Amino acid sequence: MGQSYSFPESPAEHSPSEISTSRRFSFNPVAIVSSLNDKESEFHGEVTQGRDYTSDLPDELLASIFHFLGVGDRKRSSLVCHRWLRVDGRSRHRLSLNAHAGLLRFLPALFARFDSVTKLALRCDRKSISLDDDALFLISIRCRNLTRLKLRGCREITDLGMTAFAQNCKGLKKLSYGSCLFGAKAMNAVFEHCPALEELSVKRLHGVHDGSELIGDKIASSSLKSITLRQILNGQCFGPLIVGSKNLKTLKLIRCLGDWDTVLEKLENGNQSLIEVHLERLQVTDLGLSAISKCSNLEVLHIVKAPECSNFGLICVAKNCKMLRKLHIDGWRTNRIGDEGLIAIAKECPNIQELVLIGVNPTSLSLTAIASNCQKLERLALCGSGSFCPLMLVEDDVTRHSERALR
Repeated sequence: MGQSYSFPESPAEHSPSEISTSRRFSFNPVAIVSSLNDKESEFHGEVTQGRDYTSDLPDELLASIFHFLGVGDRKRSSLVCHRWLRVDGRSRHRLSLNAHAGLLRFLPALFARFDSVTKLALRCDRKSISLDDDALFLISIRCRNLTRLKLRGCREITDLGMTAFAQNCKGLKKLSYGSCLFGAKAMNAVFEHCPALEELSVKRLHGVHDGSELIGDKIASSSLKSITLRQILNGQCFGPLIVGSKNLKTLKLIRCLGDWDTVLEKLENGNQSLIEVHLERLQVTDLGLSAISKCSNLEVLHIVKAPECSNFGLICVAKNCKMLRKLHIDGWRTNRIGDEGLIAIAKECPNIQELVLIGVNPTSLSLTAIASNCQKLERLALCGSGSFCPLMLVEDDVTRHSERALR
């Protein structure tokens, strides 16, 4: 019995001997190329005629995706189509602009696209002319929902411009100035029209000088929680604001000229909400530290290069501020703060977790007291110390008495 094939035989049969080796692997390239071109054209047709599946995504989901993109990718994505451009503009809440004077004519179109901005930063370099009052007024009209504003080098903005801005942006919560020329009138206008202001940061505000009106004298801010003053010639003008902010939690005074004891002494019985104080390169003495010690809930204290502060002021802080957790001291190698003040901290402040001593000369007496009494100590840093301390003995004591090893 013979076997039959499942396909019909070709009319021309060739024996294996008749098949040439040169033709064994031959093919028709024209047929293959034409078939590939057909498939490519068919695929191209499917793509061009297919629908955009991103159109099924709601605008809220598309905006959420944009938030995960970097700055460059988000800019490029916004140019894909009109819808993506619109969604990107409406979902962008933070905007940073080069605030030179030539930006004024672009502001209407710019904020027509980005109409949901709540956080705005305006920066201008020293060699350029910055935006003026008219531009700031236009921004305040377009961005009435602003909650954060940062101004850097905007020297053309005056008290009038800031007053008009404050009247239109009453929901402002965070305000930061740097190298600006307006003064106390602008600041008082902000506190008058922006009752929700929580954070204030001022650096090199040249409009505040001797003879300026007091800031916050007539308006007590109940919402202000943080004040940072840097490099201000007459920062004592902010004294009424500091004293009148009963819910103030953070106070940072850095390289501000003038006598600050008189300001700190006006805290009366102390601000019980104050938990963090920074005194850096400041003219403050033990009288100021004694006034700060009345803030019994103080948790963080930085005394940096204040040469008039001594052990007496530190002892006052230790006796009254039992909640102190972090203490940074830069003694500037004046030897006014040493073992006596540090031993008082060790005995009276058992919650100390971080102690940084720069330019202070502690001995084994104070370090051993700290290791023995401060059971929650996590960090001890000694820099620029001129005295010899047997640290190995202190580390052994810490290992025995502390809950965590000293790092």
